[in-house]
Amino acid sequence: MGLLPTQLLNKPQKILSLVSARQEALADNIANMHTVGYKRKDVDFSQYLNSGTSSNMEVQLIDKFGSSPISSSASNEKLSAEDELALMQQNYLYYTVAARELSSTITQIKTALNVSANG
Repeated sequence: MGLLPTQLLNKPQKILSLVSARQEALADNIANMHTVGYKRKDVDFSQYLNSGTSSNMEVQLIDKFGSSPISSSASNEKLSAEDELALMQQNYLYYTVAARELSSTITQIKTALNVSANG
């Protein structure tokens, strides 16, 4: 039994969700960089992209971070706009990769449907 089209779309969709959550956290960091007592937020999902266990990604994220993948830093490190903007650039690269993978998957599904309809 092959994968259903919706199963093929799960991984890029999950990555795009993580990228969105990270973008939100980084934007909050920049907006609150001068707020006294503010703790830096981030979404560390590189381990999920490299681990190859994308099918259990949501369970792993909930186990590690709770209901949201955004975590706060425990340290009182000073926020740097330059560092946060560099992380936004990195996040954009993750977005680009996930969007291309999603587009490629959709193209493959369309091709398979056309072949089966014409065959």
